[in-house]
Amino acid sequence: MYLIVIAWMYVVLMMSVAEATHPTGTLLGAMITFVLYGVGPLALVVYLMRAPARRKAIKAREAAEAAEAAEATTLSPSLFERESLSPDAGRHAAGGVEPIAGDTGVAPVRKKP
Repeated sequence: MYLIVIAWMYVVLMMSVAEATHPTGTLLGAMITFVLYGVGPLALVVYLMRAPARRKAIKAREAAEAAEAAEATTLSPSLFERESLSPDAGRHAAGGVEPIAGDTGVAPVRKKP
């Protein structure tokens, strides 16, 4: 892949030199030739040619992170997993209907029949 990039940059450099040294050519024209024929298109081509490698690297990184996370959960379970496996395994009813440790507060308000 890099051989093609190097060869094309050589061709574009020679085109720019020819533009700059021609009797009717200018340095501005040579720079525009170099950028528009060389740097711009090659940046796009290299970006597109590296897409599969980037995708493969991202998948490998995600797989390594997933394996690390799976290993971490099997080696040291979280506080929730150590206490119970069910979120409703506590001794209090959901919604706090039971009084808690000496709670002598106001009774719940209900509609009158």
